[in-house]
Amino acid sequence: MTGVKLGNRVLVIGCSDGPLIAGLAAKSGLTGRAVAVDESQARTAEAERVAQREGALIETIAAPPSMLPLDDNAFDIVVVRDVLPAIEPEARIRTAQETWRVLRPGGRCLVIESAARGGLGAMFARGGGDARYAAAGGAAHVLEAGGFLAVRTLAESGGLTFVEAVKANRSPRAREMPASVD
Repeated sequence: MTGVKLGNRVLVIGCSDGPLIAGLAAKSGLTGRAVAVDESQARTAEAERVAQREGALIETIAAPPSMLPLDDNAFDIVVVRDVLPAIEPEARIRTAQETWRVLRPGGRCLVIESAARGGLGAMFARGGGDARYAAAGGAAHVLEAGGFLAVRTLAESGGLTFVEAVKANRSPRAREMPASVD
């Protein structure tokens, strides 16, 4: 679903899924660029270890997703993996804005999140993040508030939700963070 091709510049925000990062880095190949960012130095080190084991080249950076130390318009695709539900509401919008900033015009953002569980499973789920996040519209709402267009849920499959958005060839909408971003 990511649509990564040989030569693409790919950024992954959130290093909890080392095999995904390695797979994306392998697809972008030697002519592309793959970067993985996470607040946790341990997670970035593990992502780098997994990528090397799989024969993929990546750069890793330990930094908050809301303050990416990367150039504007530097990436073709940004994948955000299980990050937004786990951070504070204000940081969600800032993360979306930072993602928008580092994407080239026409670039794609793909948010991959563990799907919300219902019933008794929801009561015992660990690390599910802020329940208000899903109620307020989840990743789609955050991406729209961050300036993205053509935001849509691609699929919910295998316990994961995939939300896609595009960076238009214009400035992001200047909005105050709505109260419903919780």
